[in-house]
Parts: sequence; C-alpha cells; structure tokens
Amino acid sequence: MIRVTIFDDNRSLRETLALVFDATDDLIVTGTYADALDAVRCVQRDQPDVILMDIDMPGRTGIEAVSLIRQQTTQPRILMLTVFEDVERIFAALSAGAVGYLLKKTPADKIIDAIRDVMEGGAAMTPSIALKVLAAFQTPVNAGKHYALTDKEREVLHRLVEGDSYKLIAYHCQISMGTVRTHIVNIYDKLHVNSKSEAVAKALKTGMFK
Repeated sequence: MIRVTIFDDNRSLRETLALVFDATDDLIVTGTYADALDAVRCVQRDQPDVILMDIDMPGRTGIEAVSLIRQQTTQPRILMLTVFEDVERIFAALSAGAVGYLLKKTPADKIIDAIRDVMEGGAAMTPSIALKVLAAFQTPVNAGKHYALTDKEREVLHRLVEGDSYKLIAYHCQISMGTVRTHIVNIYDKLHVNSKSEAVAKALKTGMFK
C-alpha cells in the first residue's frame, strides 16, 4: 500500500481526494491537513510514502513546508498540487525538493497515476507545467548580466543554491552574519524575489551557475 498524506486548505478537495484514494486498491490516506504549520511533525507521525502539497495555505506556504520536510528527511516523495502555473513557483517548489508539480484541475485518475509514478522513482508534472519548465531551460540568457549582482552577492547566492545556512555562508565567504543578511536583502531586491526559495529558483532558471 502507498501511504499518502494531503496538505490543502480546501476542505472539499481534501475530503474528495481522501475518498477516492481510500477506494483505490494500492493507496491509503494516512492524514489530511488544512495547513502546513506543523508539517514536519505530521509527516513524522504519519510516515507517508507520498505527500500532496498545496502552495497557498494559511500560515506557511507549501513550498516552505517542502523545504522544512526536506531538511529532516529525503523521504517521502512530495507532489505539489496547486492552481499556480507561474514559472517562479514551479522552480521554487522543485528547488525546495518536490518531485512533481500538478495542477488542481488534474483528474483524480491522473493524480493517482502520478503518485504511482513517483513511487517508482519518476517525476510527475501536468503537461502544461512540463512545457513551461522546458521552455524556461531553452530560453537564451544573457550570462553577463546576472541582474547586476556584485561578485560577493553572486558568491552568497551560489552558497544559497548549494543549500548553505546563513552561518555556513558567513564561514565560506568569510563575512559576518550581518553582512550575509545585507547581501541577501540586496540579492532579493535585484532578483525581484521575496524568499530564499524564489532566489534559488531564479538562479537555477537563468543558469547563473552553469
């Protein structure tokens, strides 16, 4: 049996998916939650194989929750299930550790297929999302521009992409924690982003460190 946990603030969707999954021979729902505020503890308790994670939830976004879960374990596999189709959120979710990105308009049988696919080691995406990811990688980028980041800001951003904490960034870049924070504020401003996951996603999308 594939153990599935659902995080989504839409009660009707949670209940519908739970009913459909529990009626499927190889799926069992181990938990459903209206927010991801306590996502790590819920996952540790439920021990799911696959998580369906919404993005826009009260208190904590699904992308933030994915990152927190991934800090604790490489398991389970996480599928985003959302209404958002913008490239920034797609890359932020994948950068945080999601292995798939589905839109909520996806039929239930396709969601079930996606759960099975990721359990077998694959990645699952709604076709329109997959096309956007491919298009983003195929878009020519002005490698010399890099959003006017200074050398030190690029170094700090690279450490963010590598997954370093602020403390490790300070160590590797030989700067103070306060200076790290200043650089990160400037990076967010120049990249027009509001979070670490969005900054990492934009860096990956634009191929800054290829």
